[in-house]
Amino acid sequence: MKNTIAQVRSYNGSVQLLMVNQFTINLGFYMLMPYLATHLAGPLGLAGWLVGLILGVRNFSQQGMFLIGGTLADRLGYKPMIVAGLVLRTVGFATLGLVESVAALLAASAATGLAGALFNPASRAYLAADAGEHRVEAFALFNVFYQAGILLGPLVGMVLTGVDFSVTCLVAAGIFAILSIIQIRALPARRPDHTDASDGVHEGVLRQWRGIFANRPFLLFSLAMVGSYVMSFQVYLSLPLEVRRLGGEGQFGTAAVAVLFAVSGLSTIALQTKVTAWCKARMEPGRALAWGLLVMGTAFVPLLLASAVPVPDGGAGLWVLAGLPPALSALLLALGTMIAYPFEMDTIVRLAGNRLVATHYGLYNTICGIGITVGNLLTGVALDAARNAGVPALPWAALGLLGLACAAALYALHRTGRLSPAQAEGGRQAVAA
Repeated sequence: MKNTIAQVRSYNGSVQLLMVNQFTINLGFYMLMPYLATHLAGPLGLAGWLVGLILGVRNFSQQGMFLIGGTLADRLGYKPMIVAGLVLRTVGFATLGLVESVAALLAASAATGLAGALFNPASRAYLAADAGEHRVEAFALFNVFYQAGILLGPLVGMVLTGVDFSVTCLVAAGIFAILSIIQIRALPARRPDHTDASDGVHEGVLRQWRGIFANRPFLLFSLAMVGSYVMSFQVYLSLPLEVRRLGGEGQFGTAAVAVLFAVSGLSTIALQTKVTAWCKARMEPGRALAWGLLVMGTAFVPLLLASAVPVPDGGAGLWVLAGLPPALSALLLALGTMIAYPFEMDTIVRLAGNRLVATHYGLYNTICGIGITVGNLLTGVALDAARNAGVPALPWAALGLLGLACAAALYALHRTGRLSPAQAEGGRQAVAA
């Protein structure tokens, strides 16, 4: 921990503030969002399809607007988009706690999603710009703060929601309001190093988008990385379902699911900077990315092996089978993410040619967001098929093969030079053309 704090202090004030921002953003978000569906279906008594619609609108408005948010950040500056996103989320969260009409809830949900589309690409591009040559290390620290917010948020939200869900919403909104004020007062204005508005806003944006879509190494990299997000999301989808399937819905199941999140968050907080330093000293970014996804693919081996073990009727044997393999999988997924994430964020900057970085981050997030949606749908199909056919190994084998395929794709991109600085320069020229 002391080493992590020392590394944070080695960066300038804007980078330190961006890291604290991400912790606070995740703290406020995860205080509220895990309990929103229960609030909508319980006290408000909404039908299941309406609950799904409201939650889906939030996800769609965020994933669908990432490219717009990144483009605005590159053209107007990073700080305005960060502030605008924080203010919009303040309004959205407060509204979720105060209204009951479906129309207002839909509007509030859309606002919270749009907020993320505004500040996420801007904050990452800002961090990449101000961290300079130490981007990889900066993004490793960024992930530590990111995971710390995810870890603490649900615990705070559980306490507040025990009082009333509206209290959770208003406290989360208050956190974002305070954060907005801090950004306005303390975050320096920062524009991209390269801007291009010579043809006017409308024409310039279209030309820039055409250039980015013509950046083939960037698009291939984005598609290859989709699998990492599908796999890492299983901590929230298939792993908890597996724990519940074997361990039941009682106290053990609840505790075992909590352990999954604790293992993922605490391991990242404790090991991220060490893992990044080790990888950077021994391998090129492309190899690190391939190894990261390979480790994520092996995360499903414990579950694959456990599926061949007869399920005990009860007792300690059942608890071990229900809790240990998913926990090992969560740990390996976290380790794979630790290996890949800092180099992933750095590679996007390099493939962008250090130009229109926020726009590249925006498109990257959109591609990965679509991939997560499709991947989760297919994972759900595989889980249902496995249950109906009595083949519990099916989803774990499929996810393991996904990791292997994505690792192979990244290694091929690395070996053919498509992730190299020279190719990044080619991407920069494509964007400028």
